[in-house]
Amino acid sequence: MNVQVIVRPDGTPLWFSRATPGRTHDLTAARAHGIVRACLTRQILVLADRAYQGAGATVRTPYYGHRDLPEHYQRYNRDHARLRAPGERAFARLKSWRLLRRARCSTSRIGRTVAAVHTLLTCQYTG
Repeated sequence: MNVQVIVRPDGTPLWFSRATPGRTHDLTAARAHGIVRACLTRQILVLADRAYQGAGATVRTPYYGHRDLPEHYQRYNRDHARLRAPGERAFARLKSWRLLRRARCSTSRIGRTVAAVHTLLTCQYTG
């Protein structure tokens, strides 16, 4: 399954999308859910992984290079990874739920499960 997640800079999950089949590319799913357009319209800076290259002016992805990236690109990639780390931890928390790792059912059913996990995680962050 592919679930898009919007996370605050401190790593607190704000929103989970409905689940789409796992074969759906991340950028395609983000566009289908309106995330890319909403961020462009509101001029919200987004730090994303390489799967989102070409998403738009407000989406920042790391530079890609097989070997010899210039030092300033390497520095940018390190800073980018450091700033994305809290968001990645939010994904790790979601993936730590065994129920979601072993799910073998329809995407609509998984969507309800993800919504329930989001509610539980939100209670954890606020309580």
